[in-house]
Amino acid sequence: MNIIDSHVHLYPPEINRAPAAWAEAHGERHWSLLCTRTRKDGRPVQTFPDLATLLRAMDAASVSRAILQGWYWETPESCALHNAFYAECIRLHPDRLSACAALHPRAGAARVRDDIRRAADTGFVGLGELSPHSQHINANDPALHAAFALAGELNLAVNLHVTESAGEAGAKNYPGKITTPPADFVAWAQAHPRTRFVLAHWGARLPVFTPAAKNIFYDTAATPLIYGANSPALWREMTAAAGADRILFGTDYPLVLYPKTEIEPTMTTLAAEARASGLDERTLVAIFSENAKKVYQLPPSP
Repeated sequence: MNIIDSHVHLYPPEINRAPAAWAEAHGERHWSLLCTRTRKDGRPVQTFPDLATLLRAMDAASVSRAILQGWYWETPESCALHNAFYAECIRLHPDRLSACAALHPRAGAARVRDDIRRAADTGFVGLGELSPHSQHINANDPALHAAFALAGELNLAVNLHVTESAGEAGAKNYPGKITTPPADFVAWAQAHPRTRFVLAHWGARLPVFTPAAKNIFYDTAATPLIYGANSPALWREMTAAAGADRILFGTDYPLVLYPKTEIEPTMTTLAAEARASGLDERTLVAIFSENAKKVYQLPPSP
């Protein structure tokens, strides 16, 4: 079965060489808090693979294409660095990789528009993974709304970081966790009906609690880390609540999703969890590849 991993992160070599030191030197402490921390046993939460390692992981999991997600950096300069790296990645491997662009609204509406147009001209398929809340951007920020509007105009999807509410049963806390009010995502989608919004991490199960706009979709990034023992049932619950055409398979590689049983990141085990969820073959085909093709307007599979 063809698989598209719609939520993958990769970083430039200068970040990979010394992630914590780079983050300290470039004012990216929030990224460092999330991405360079270790677990209680001393093992890293994630590794920092290079492009060749990502391609091998994709081959091992029968992933035909990965969508590279940017990051919600604290400076426009870090966004530019990441975007330039992704532009080179998709130039080298247009048959295997697509990319979403990072942006920072504090760069101002004019620069944000220029950066988005440049990304679209370079072949990027979306914006993301964005997190205005992590960047301390007001939900009504003009540059943010300019980005959402232009994404719709240019037929780019927008991937947004979402965390589950603190009061939700089973919700996990971790260093650097930011509150992301569900009402903001609903309001953004309603204000920009031409724009396709992908809420990462199952969108904190938004459609289970409230009706959501038809231009909202959900990816499965980091499922077992966020939802733990409840994650196998989540596939059926969210498919029933949102519809089989609204779920996109994504791992959040290179996070180590199953730290009790795995040392290195892999895309294979989450795909196996999806297959074991009890969903029928037609639904799995939609989740594994067809929905991503439509939402991100991907080229036909080879």
